[in-house]
Parts: sequence; structure tokens; C-alpha cells
Amino acid sequence: EVRLVESGGGLVQPGGSLRLSCAASGFTFSNGAMNWVRQAPGKGREGISCISSRDGSTYIDSVKGRFTITSDNGKSAVYLQMNSLKPEDTAVYYCAAATPEYCSFRESLYDYWGEGTQVTVSS
Repeated sequence: EVRLVESGGGLVQPGGSLRLSCAASGFTFSNGAMNWVRQAPGKGREGISCISSRDGSTYIDSVKGRFTITSDNGKSAVYLQMNSLKPEDTAVYYCAAATPEYCSFRESLYDYWGEGTQVTVSS
């Protein structure tokens, strides 16, 4: 059984930083891709970052240069370092695992999801 558990969310002021973690069990990172997806209030889900052994890391334009995705295969964990946070980054952030080895923001390829962690950027 695959299980993904996110942590690290919270309330932060604009310009601040947070580091999200996703602990995975039952999923081999080297055989797939790990993704971060967010859902802002009243909006649909949005894939924002992906990491795979084949493609490295990818980002959508709105977070490029501010967010960094990394993985620790030994710990079966993936992280999202978020800097220079903006109010529009407020969302529930989900970790998702995909069995294809390439990165894609197509949610139909994501096989497993965590329950999410809330990030609120507000003064």
C-alpha cells in the first residue's frame, strides 16, 4: 500500500518561507515521478512542480525561481522549499506520485495522493 503524508504547512507573512515535506511509503521514487499540486480557495487543482530521475525538476512559471523541489530517495521523501511567498500562493498543497518516469502536470497520470497541508500567506 502506498501512503503519502504531507507536513510543513502553516501561516506565513508575504515574503516569508516554508518547507513542505512529503513522506512516502510503498512507492519507489526511482521508478516514477513525484509532484506537488495545490488548490487555492475556489479554484481547481494546479500542478506546480515535479521531480523524476529522468527529467530532474520542473516548475510552472508562477513559482519558478521561488520554489525548489528536492527528493531524498534514502528517506523516501520529497520536499518543496517555498521562498518569497505571496498571498496568491495560499492553497492546500498536495503531494502526488506518478508511476511514469517522466514529469507531467497531467493529473490523470498521478496514481497516489496525500491528504494535503494548508499554506496560508497573509499579513
